Amino acid sequence: MTFEATYLGSNGWLIKFTKTNLIIDPWLKGDLIFPPGEWFFKGSLEEEISIDKKIDIILLTQGLPDHCHVPTLEMFRKDIPIICPKSAIETLEKIGFSQIKMLKPTEKTNQFNLSFEATAGAPVPQIENGYIVKDDQNNGFYIEPHGYLDENLNKQNLDAVITPTKNLELPLVGSFVKGADVIPKLINKFNPKFILSSTVGGDAKYSGFLNNFISVQDYEEELNCNLVDLKSMQSIMI
Repeated sequence: MTFEATYLGSNGWLIKFTKTNLIIDPWLKGDLIFPPGEWFFKGSLEEEISIDKKIDIILLTQGLPDHCHVPTLEMFRKDIPIICPKSAIETLEKIGFSQIKMLKPTEKTNQFNLSFEATAGAPVPQIENGYIVKDDQNNGFYIEPHGYLDENLNKQNLDAVITPTKNLELPLVGSFVKGADVIPKLINKFNPKFILSSTVGGDAKYSGFLNNFISVQDYEEELNCNLVDLKSMQSIMI
């Protein structure tokens, strides 16, 4: 085993390496509300999600509420190391976190026995982060929650990619999540053993004006690797 990946629903993942536990974009309790208010877009969990309390690092891909979820982040100790894009800094400082490491695309850092490389992610509207995460044995994965691949990345072999596998579309705007479009590019870039489907799963219910106009497009072509579509709180050994 190189790592264990547990899907938490929405954008959230718990990744357990041999020595280090990493949680990504967690939404574990409370509602998810986008400005200007719940009339516009609201997500509600069926019930609070319980996880292993031993978390070593929090990794955030974006500063938006569905990635940097305040009620959830307030559950964690304030000295836990956090790696994040610039867009999340203000929110994290207001909560009171003391060990925040901001990464811009192409920048790297090491925490415990893991290396983190930030990649260019979704423009929403500023460029957010994806990441390549590896342990000291060069085992690892790529994650980006909107289906935007940094074309400047070098080809390399990774154990897994964590990505949406569907497109989410709005009239006039088009696809704002491009999972169905990006899969062939991810396979070509990373030759992954596993594709872990993310972003649009879980046990949440959504409502509001914006939700009425979102349509979903699936990826329909055959894959030459394992596509894994986990339900919330299901795990896979990679």
